[in-house]
Amino acid sequence: MSADDSRGYGYLASEDDRDGRDPEDFPREVGGRGSHQPLRAQWDPTSRAEPRRPRAPRPARQAKKQSKLGKFAAVYGWRAYAIPILLVVTALVVFDAVRTGDPSTTTAGSPTQPADPGFGALSTDTGGSTDVIGVPPAADGNFAASIPSGELPDGGAYTVQGAGTWHTVPGNSAQVGQGTERVFTYSVEVEDGVDTVGFGGEESFGRLVDQTLANPKSWTNDPRFAFRRVDSGDVDFRISLTSQMTIRDACGYDIQLEVSCYNPGIERVVLNEPRWVRGAIAYQGDIGSYRQYQINHEVGHAIGYQQHQPCETDGGLAPVMMQQTFGTANDDIARLDPAGVVPMDGKTCRFNPWPYPRS
Repeated sequence: MSADDSRGYGYLASEDDRDGRDPEDFPREVGGRGSHQPLRAQWDPTSRAEPRRPRAPRPARQAKKQSKLGKFAAVYGWRAYAIPILLVVTALVVFDAVRTGDPSTTTAGSPTQPADPGFGALSTDTGGSTDVIGVPPAADGNFAASIPSGELPDGGAYTVQGAGTWHTVPGNSAQVGQGTERVFTYSVEVEDGVDTVGFGGEESFGRLVDQTLANPKSWTNDPRFAFRRVDSGDVDFRISLTSQMTIRDACGYDIQLEVSCYNPGIERVVLNEPRWVRGAIAYQGDIGSYRQYQINHEVGHAIGYQQHQPCETDGGLAPVMMQQTFGTANDDIARLDPAGVVPMDGKTCRFNPWPYPRS
């Protein structure tokens, strides 16, 4: 080690190396005798070893902490207000629908399933009588003019006069319904001379008859009844589409309105072809619904429901055994038969083609 080196590691230069100046003149230089810093790297090389200023206290926050509801509103905007309003409106609509339901739908003040329209008395003897069933009593001929709802509406062409004989439409079906008390066999017929092309042909007519009776809203909803279609042999009744003039012979024309009926004397459910084509003014449903009504109403007579019925609940569904061809208002029916079972009480029902419409 040289003499210069023997002065210590802290001495970096001799006095002569500093232009003859005494090392004390360099108190802040690294290695100077007046230096207060050790020979090691500083934490902050740019620092001039000035004392740090104390940090100013953080000002108190003026804004309040945002709530969860506030955050939700800030994120979803107007939707945050719309959702609760929609929920309230929906609840009110549901409550109003339950509260203002049909009067017949409540039992002991609680909403229940609406009841189907009722039926009259069921006769167990469906073959002993030869009287025509399903037409109003004989009148003096003046009633029809006072019942405009019973008039035949405008519409498609129909057959005025057929041959007075019928032919069977081919077709068989499996039994529909349980038939715990009675299984009725039936055939489907069309009067000779009736043109069925305008409403799909004879097969279409037979298919609608089958589908109507097989529908769970029809008579098979009652486990006592079942039906089976055959096209040969003996049957309980024949469902026969019949021309205007022939049906007047089969059902009568005392009230001068187009009617259908059940005539046990000829074992036929006689369906009026003009009505099948055009329907009825009083019946506000479509023509398909009216045809289903024709079938169910007249078959109802054939299985034992001989009496007609009034509108039971104002604004409710009409019983299928109400004479809906002439009207769905009790007053209209009562004018046809003032002494009958339908009162003149102002009640008006809605059209209905089914015995069990809510099934």
